[in-house]
Amino acid sequence: MAAVRDLGLLPSVFPEKQTQVPIDPSCHVTVGLIQAACSTDPGVNLDQTVERIRAAVAAGAQVICLQEFFNLQYPCQSEDHGQFELAEPIPGPSTKVIVQIAKELSVVVVVPLFEKRTHGLFHNSAVVIDADGSTAGLYRKMHIPDDPLYYEKFYFAPGDLGFRAFDTKYGRIGVCICWDQWFPEAARLTAMRGAEMMFAPTAIGWIPGEKERFGASQFSAWQTMIRSHAIANGLFVAATNRVGLEGEIEFWGGSFLSDPYGNVLSQASHEHEQNLVVDCDLSLINTARTHWPFFRDRRIDAYGGLVDCWAD
Repeated sequence: MAAVRDLGLLPSVFPEKQTQVPIDPSCHVTVGLIQAACSTDPGVNLDQTVERIRAAVAAGAQVICLQEFFNLQYPCQSEDHGQFELAEPIPGPSTKVIVQIAKELSVVVVVPLFEKRTHGLFHNSAVVIDADGSTAGLYRKMHIPDDPLYYEKFYFAPGDLGFRAFDTKYGRIGVCICWDQWFPEAARLTAMRGAEMMFAPTAIGWIPGEKERFGASQFSAWQTMIRSHAIANGLFVAATNRVGLEGEIEFWGGSFLSDPYGNVLSQASHEHEQNLVVDCDLSLINTARTHWPFFRDRRIDAYGGLVDCWAD
């Protein structure tokens, strides 16, 4: 299926690159996923992330995805107005550092941040920094959860940019953040924008009293859902999670990358910090979509009910 190009502009405060990069469908791209534990000091987390990026590039990574709120401990375990002080504008201090390292190392980096858009308006966002240090695009999390210890509706306005994909030096990249990854519509619309690789920066873990009884099935459901997006849409999908105990949440790590057939090409530990560096053969996208032609056989004439709150 020919890629559907989205030429819409982002708000002028953060313009999207408008050059379209021709993608060689037979090329190999090496993806790096950085799974880390976070301290309470954002500056320390940022410095350590730069070192992990360097290590991943030294191992061959060309496209790197960081975890959700990469430079912070997960800020949404309670409804605390003080946590808004952790937010930063985009572009801002953290993106400035990542831009410099991306340009120096010629690497694409997906950078998830607690975004302060303006006074009193915040988003859970991710910036895609291209290998020349320019901004390929900005994504704002569309689905905002409200669960015990995940009180994100208190902090974030829903994304207003839609589901997007961005041309970079090493391929066309889509991003869905954490709760987004449970929704088939999010992955499908990202793929329809032409994404060849979809990244899901994540902060997910076990809450007190659940791990022993439900832990294995919860992780399995999470991974199965993400793998299903790869199969149904014929693209590479990767999820980058954090590890360690923060407050009451034990983050379960397990960052992984799936090919278009749902095969897990690599998976990280549940307990330890780890860089995954994985070769992705983008020619598999065409092969998978040709042999499993889900896009060809879609019945968009019959899907009108999807825009209803609930279909009768």
